Amino acid sequence: MVVPVTESLQPVALGRDRSLDDESRGWLRDLRADGATRDDAVARLHALLVRAARFEVLRRRPTMPYLRGGELDDIAQQAADDALMSVLRRIDDFRGDSRFTTFVYKFALLEAAVKLRKRVWQGREIPLEPESWGVFASAGLEPDAEAEQGELLEALRAAIDQKLTPHQRSVLLALAVNGVPIDVLAERLSTTRGALYKTLHDARRKLRKHLHDCGLTPDNWLEEK
Repeated sequence: MVVPVTESLQPVALGRDRSLDDESRGWLRDLRADGATRDDAVARLHALLVRAARFEVLRRRPTMPYLRGGELDDIAQQAADDALMSVLRRIDDFRGDSRFTTFVYKFALLEAAVKLRKRVWQGREIPLEPESWGVFASAGLEPDAEAEQGELLEALRAAIDQKLTPHQRSVLLALAVNGVPIDVLAERLSTTRGALYKTLHDARRKLRKHLHDCGLTPDNWLEEK
């Protein structure tokens, strides 16, 4: 694993470091040093990230009983490796709102969660058609409300088919209806999370406008999360 070298300190960063707690200041100093000091700090940081990633993997293990111990450990190691690269690239983003160890811990938790979601979907087909339109429906409604809901759902289905581009339709149904994790879909479609969020936002905006134009009240499902 090639570890990137952090850039030289800017004066503003030096000033900010003086307001940090001693432990956090020590981490930054050692990670920005040269030679053996930096190598030792990177090794200590990686060990911390491995522990954090293992914690997250073990926390989620009950929901993934089919994953074996060795595979889980591999996921934790990969998550820690990627988290280390992210931390070293973004070390100057640390503002001291928390301890440095708390700041970096979050990187490992995120990477572990992403890798576990991807592992769950590994080899599975991404559903780009609605597995069930029941996700939109509410149970136990009065007859009048049920009829109104039926009209809304019919208009919504027609709008999804007619008002969205094929790409918007696929992204909307995969993410909002079929529950595909966004990082999994981004990997399958060779795109980014940001691009998918933009597509999802645009699709929901189109549908809300269409329903308003039809005199219908959009469902909460169409509101931004």
